Amino acid sequence: MPHTFDLLVIGDANPDIVLGPLDAPLAFGQREQLVDTGLLTLGGSAAIMACGAARLGLEVAFAGRVGNDDAGRFIRTALDARGVNTDALRVDPVLPTPLTVVVTRGDGDRTILTSPGTLSATGPDDIPEALLTSSRHVHAASYFLLPKLAEALPELLATARAHGVTTSLDTNDDPSGTWAPGRIDATLAVTDFLLPNAQEALALAAAGAPAATGSPAAAGSLEAAAGALAARGPRVVVKNGADGALVHDGRTLLRTSGIPARPLDTVGAGDSFDAGFIAAFLRGLPIAEALAFAAACGALSTRAHGGTAAQPTWDEAGTALARDGKNL
Repeated sequence: MPHTFDLLVIGDANPDIVLGPLDAPLAFGQREQLVDTGLLTLGGSAAIMACGAARLGLEVAFAGRVGNDDAGRFIRTALDARGVNTDALRVDPVLPTPLTVVVTRGDGDRTILTSPGTLSATGPDDIPEALLTSSRHVHAASYFLLPKLAEALPELLATARAHGVTTSLDTNDDPSGTWAPGRIDATLAVTDFLLPNAQEALALAAAGAPAATGSPAAAGSLEAAAGALAARGPRVVVKNGADGALVHDGRTLLRTSGIPARPLDTVGAGDSFDAGFIAAFLRGLPIAEALAFAAACGALSTRAHGGTAAQPTWDEAGTALARDGKNL
């Protein structure tokens, strides 16, 4: 069957209100605090990843759910403007579009407040099987924000793989702090690439580790955590900020140092990394080169506020790598 799209992205899409940097503690008691910048932009891990992949030249479709409101219309317009197909972006007649407020600090850290809206209702019926089976790759994001979709992911990704489609997952953070021990294993078993950041990799590995105190994953080694997660099925690609990234296939560990960057805003950098890695993989680059390319995409995305404004083209990322002495 011919491929309709290079990439199908399923998951969350919402407006992001990005404020910062806030260099003092967040104050309550009806105090008003001033920050230098404020931005209303496209957010949601899945949506940012989809835009990054489209910017890199992939034909991308998005499947998910928004509300019948101005925020939902904003999302559709923003995705369309960035070349992402939104035919499978469904409208919920009752629930509102999710909304996220991101408060950044000068040291690059941030806090994220999200009103879930339609995320709680997004499920398998929102993912057209025709897209699952005719795309070259399927990427799922924000596992812990989408409980109905998370429950169905093992079957959805298995269906895709049965048609020769490769798969990836970026769980993002778990607001509950439990990290679904045992429950996520069925999804990992049908995931080709797991794409956590370092904190998420450690938490996922510890949640799935034996209770014995001598467990390397529970002890906090990032390399051990990646290896433990790889043993559960996927190749594990870990984003580690300024320290670069690593990939573990259960036997071999590869690293990249990334490229130098002076981040203006790190919101969405991990999602842009995901887009770079999948774009490079689909172009047939060796995994070591895909890892370096992904790290460049993540770093370059920090040049502007918000998750999508500074996402690089393929040539921009390649040029940045060449300047750093890395060639594709």
